[in-house]
Amino acid sequence: MTYGLNPLKRSVRSFKALGLVVMALSLLGTSLAQVPERNIEEIKAEAQARANRGGYPMGGLDPKDVEKALSLIKTRAGDDWAAGWSQVAESYVQEAQQSADPGKAALLYKRAWRLFYMAQWPVPNAEGKKKAYANALSAYAQYARTLDPPLQVVQIPFEGKSFTGYLRMPKNAPGKTPMILAISGLDSRKETVADSYGEILSHGVGFLAVDSPGTGQAPVKVNLTAERMFSAALDYLAKQPQVDTQRIIVSGVSFGGYWASKLAFVERTRLLGSVAQSPPIDQFFTEKFLREDTMGNKEYLFDLAPAFINVFDGAQTIDDLARLLPPMSLKTMGLMGKTTPPMLVVGGVKDTQVPIVDLELLMRSGDVPKESWINPVGGHLGREAKGWTDPVIFSKVIVPWELRLIENSYKK
Repeated sequence: MTYGLNPLKRSVRSFKALGLVVMALSLLGTSLAQVPERNIEEIKAEAQARANRGGYPMGGLDPKDVEKALSLIKTRAGDDWAAGWSQVAESYVQEAQQSADPGKAALLYKRAWRLFYMAQWPVPNAEGKKKAYANALSAYAQYARTLDPPLQVVQIPFEGKSFTGYLRMPKNAPGKTPMILAISGLDSRKETVADSYGEILSHGVGFLAVDSPGTGQAPVKVNLTAERMFSAALDYLAKQPQVDTQRIIVSGVSFGGYWASKLAFVERTRLLGSVAQSPPIDQFFTEKFLREDTMGNKEYLFDLAPAFINVFDGAQTIDDLARLLPPMSLKTMGLMGKTTPPMLVVGGVKDTQVPIVDLELLMRSGDVPKESWINPVGGHLGREAKGWTDPVIFSKVIVPWELRLIENSYKK
């Protein structure tokens, strides 16, 4: 921004006036760079509004359940937040336990899972939230036992230990099965992506859902080489006799899109394709973007920067993030000119969480044509308040692209 200041006069008064102007501009810059987080009443009002329209992260929740949970929450404290949501969730767990109808009980457990998920949102960085996350896993497990085809809870070997993933295969597959390696984001979990990818099973495609580094049951936090956990997941799939190892597509949302993009470079020989939805690539990782756009971000419900602190290895403060983020840039790593398999890049021009220039950089890089779906009025992940919601984008954009890529691979 350019400010039109008159030429300086040689007087003490003018110098004092200039000092006041400079001070005012400095304060303005500070206020812009450090947008305050929503207070609890603002969070509650925004959360209810999103629930009423099915907006993220309230999608799939009954607005009446949201209203009841929010009425129990009085402060921003993590334990208070967790307690309000958990109280409503527990009522559905108790109802499910008392139900003689397995189908009804399954739906009640699913309802409880979504509420416990919100109780630990965006990350389990308080004792109450940690308990809520454990309860979310338990409720989801009860719901998942009723799924047909079944969901298998698998252990993926990793550096002498193992980590948990969800494997689902289509029914009556005639031969080896194409697969999606589905990666969750900063505040989504393998349970949410597994729930979304259930629709691809009817097309003869299976999936393995895993948590993103630093979240859920992931074995490592975010660091420069955390993608090795996904390489281990590919190793696991390669050993499954029913998996078509020539037709594996990686798919990641938000920060999961970062890993899907990185894997397109470092694991390109083992991937048929990659779907990256609003992937951070370069500018996102600058200190300027952290302090001016991530901190206090209002597109995110609350605590975007604290959520990143929770998932990064060695991060305790914003200053730690400012140090750890820049080396994560795929451009800084020298990957942007490398070959990738076919890619679909999805996003929104009005995304305030990941800059659209990062998606444009990814599209312009490498030597393989990429496809994109960019919503000119969409925010993060390309979503809108109405119309292009997360489920619609998934069903009408992402899944069709994946199925088309798989189908075309058989014609070569």
